[in-house]
Parts: sequence; C-alpha cells; structure tokens
Amino acid sequence: MRFYIALLIIGSAFLFSCGGGNKSSKSHSAKKKNIIKVPVFNGDSAYYFVEKQVSFGPRAVGSKAHKECGDWLIKKLEEYSDTVIVQPFKARTYDKVTRSAKNIISSFNPKNPNRILLMSHWDSRPFADHDTDTSMHNTPIDGANDGASGVGILLEMARLMKEQKPEIGIDIVLLDLEDWGPPKDLQMSDEEAWGLGAQYWSKNPHALGYTARYGILLDMVGTKNPVFPREYFSQEFASFALDIVWDNASDLGYGDVFVNRQGGATTDDHYFVNTIANIPTIDIIHLDRNSINGSFFDYWHTTGDNMQNIDKSTLEMVGKVLMRTVYHE
Repeated sequence: MRFYIALLIIGSAFLFSCGGGNKSSKSHSAKKKNIIKVPVFNGDSAYYFVEKQVSFGPRAVGSKAHKECGDWLIKKLEEYSDTVIVQPFKARTYDKVTRSAKNIISSFNPKNPNRILLMSHWDSRPFADHDTDTSMHNTPIDGANDGASGVGILLEMARLMKEQKPEIGIDIVLLDLEDWGPPKDLQMSDEEAWGLGAQYWSKNPHALGYTARYGILLDMVGTKNPVFPREYFSQEFASFALDIVWDNASDLGYGDVFVNRQGGATTDDHYFVNTIANIPTIDIIHLDRNSINGSFFDYWHTTGDNMQNIDKSTLEMVGKVLMRTVYHE
C-alpha cells in the first residue's frame, strides 16, 4: 500500500502525559458526563457490507468490479445520507498512465458548520506484489481488509445515522485510486504515487471553502488481532483528535488494541488531507512491526487479503469507537 517509514522517536515531543493535546482532551471529557444515547453498532451488518464489496471481485480502478461496486456504494449512501456527491477525476499513476476514478462523498446535516470528516479508500490493489508466491505478483487482490473493511464500517455508521442523526455535521468521503502505487520490485519511493484520490479531493473539496474540526481515516481495520498505535503523522498534525478517539476506545475497554504508544509513519490518505487541505486528520491503521512484512497486517498486498481474514468483532470494536466519538461531539 503506502511507503512505510521506520522512525526513532527521540526526546519528549511524543510524550502523551503532558502537552498541547491535554486541554482539548479534558474539555472533551467533560462533555461525557452528560448521558448520550449512542446507536448500537452492528458488527454483523458491517461484515455484510465488507462481504458485499468483495463479492464484486477485485476493485482495481478501470475494472468491471470497480464500476459495479462504485454504483452499489452510491446507491447505498443515497439511501442513508442527506446528500451524495460523486467526484470524478483523472490522475496519472506511477506507470505514466492517466486513469479515470471517482471519489464518493456522503453528507449528514450538510448545513451544520461544525463537522467531522470520516474517510476510507474503496479501491483495491491491482497486484499482489507482496505475495510469497511470486507467480501471483500480477494478480489483483480482494482488498477485504485493505479497503473494504473501512468502507464497511462507514456504511454501517451511515445506516445508523439515518435512523438517529448526530448533532454535528458528518461527511463520509470514500476515496478512489489510493492503492495504485508502484510494486515493491521497482523500489520507487515517490510518496505522491499513493493516495491519488485523497490528493485530488484535498485540492478540490466537494464544497467551496470546506473544512472540518478534524478527520478520521480508516485503513486496514477488519482483521483478527489488530493493533492500532498512534501513527506518526497523526500525532504530528492532529494529536488532539488522537486523544479524543483513543480516550473513547479506552473508555469502551479497547485500550489494549488502541495502544497509547507511538507507531511508525505511513504515507496514507490522511497525510495529504493534513498537508494540502489543512484539516487535522488521524489514521486508524493496523501497524505491526512484528508482522511478516514488518509494517502492516500479515496479508497486506497479498491474495490472502480476503474474507477469511476479516473478523466481525474487530469491525464492531472500531465501529463502536467511532460511533461514540461522533455522538459525544
């Protein structure tokens, strides 16, 4: 997926017990004293939404499966949300081919200026370049975890938000052409080869002058035994949002998964939202230095990224954390 950077964290800049994030976290915690009814996130429903995406086949940009899945996503979001905007765009991938893609934006309470941005990419990797079987390196992957899991969680949230609107404004942005970066054999380190849909949206937001209090990106959030550390760029650009989400996870009993330690850095979609759109945005992403690839979950960019490795309890956990975050704002 994205260029992963291993970092040494030096000095006190990343100590979480003190610093600029605490004031925001404390004021946020004060709100939690009020009893707030949060809709119950359904892991089975989220699993269905993941499974449905995968059923179309690998969703690489330009494929039949990509078109069919995109049409289905638009239809579902039109059922649930107040407005849906389809943002077509063209972008040049690392191989110098210009490809047609589309971001899908779903909004709730569109007139409310107090907004939170929720994101995931909906395309899948066009080749399994990290597969242990080299004969599979040109095979498109299902992207059950890397892509569909985040979208599945956001679809279930959209379904629930239709039934009980949150007080704040919510924008769900499904980003396209995230995962057509160069295969590992090319040894290319161009960070801008990834997240092309995020780069386009950040330069051309769906609403003139758009901004949000903060954004949350979901990536690789559905596999078994996940670990979500505080990703480096998230800490650099949006530590207060990390505090909010990680505090909510801890309150729900998930502190052993949303771990309060520094993770590595990844050039994911949130990087461009932070640096181009200037919206403080975090990345909830499975980072595991002990995995087979030394960066992400074991089946990252392999043919093993399929429904067999999707866990309903993980989807439900992440969904509950986000629902608590949204409804406590």
